[in-house]
Amino acid sequence: MTRSPLAIIAGTGFYDLDALENPTHHTLDTAWGQARVTKGEWHGIPVVFLTRHGAGHSVPPHLVNYRANIRALADLGVRDVVAVNVTGSIDPTLQPGDLLCLDDFVDFTKQRPVTFFDGSTPEGVVHTDVMTPYHPAIRREILDAAATSGHSIRDGGVYACFEGPRFETRAEIRLAALAGADVAGMTGVPEATLALEAGLRYAAISLVVNPASGVGDADEPITMDEINAVLAASSATVLEILDDLVHTRATFPEEPDA
Repeated sequence: MTRSPLAIIAGTGFYDLDALENPTHHTLDTAWGQARVTKGEWHGIPVVFLTRHGAGHSVPPHLVNYRANIRALADLGVRDVVAVNVTGSIDPTLQPGDLLCLDDFVDFTKQRPVTFFDGSTPEGVVHTDVMTPYHPAIRREILDAAATSGHSIRDGGVYACFEGPRFETRAEIRLAALAGADVAGMTGVPEATLALEAGLRYAAISLVVNPASGVGDADEPITMDEINAVLAASSATVLEILDDLVHTRATFPEEPDA
């Protein structure tokens, strides 16, 4: 049986996946527009890498074509997706460099196309159940990979997605905290829900890179220099977890759908 590709989606600070062997770059046409991906192998299994913001971070979060990206992955035969989200901490106990394996989200976006089922497709209007937006089996793989590679990761976390590209106000972060959110980002939704609609098994790692507005003692403006410094120090940790996850997958045959 041919193994289905594993997709890895990443954003800020993750523009290449150097671990990929024999990488080839592709622009794919979908009913929702074009998506650009890199195909290759990692530990001998097929992997598709997609960077949300394009080369050189040229696409802002509110203009990412999430529908084209997810549709392209599904068209390539992807079944499982591991995403990486760079976030600000709403929970004051979280520090830059901390990791979470997300298990829920709150959506504060306003203008993004959020579904494949907008009435223009043969399926008509479909109401998708999102009680479990992050797939338990893929979450388990992430948690096990972190443990094996010796890295700490919180089991669970609520992601608050804002429109961007501006950072959030203090009041918005207080609102998200009241909703139970642990971290804030700009790219996790509708990516997660579109993956559900497309039948993909999706889970996400959140890498905290700064305190969100007004959290803790944070009184200074959030800057990209601050974020990039944490990314430089912490991105290797994320890649080590991914490496162990892929290596473990390569050791075992692909399991049937669950």
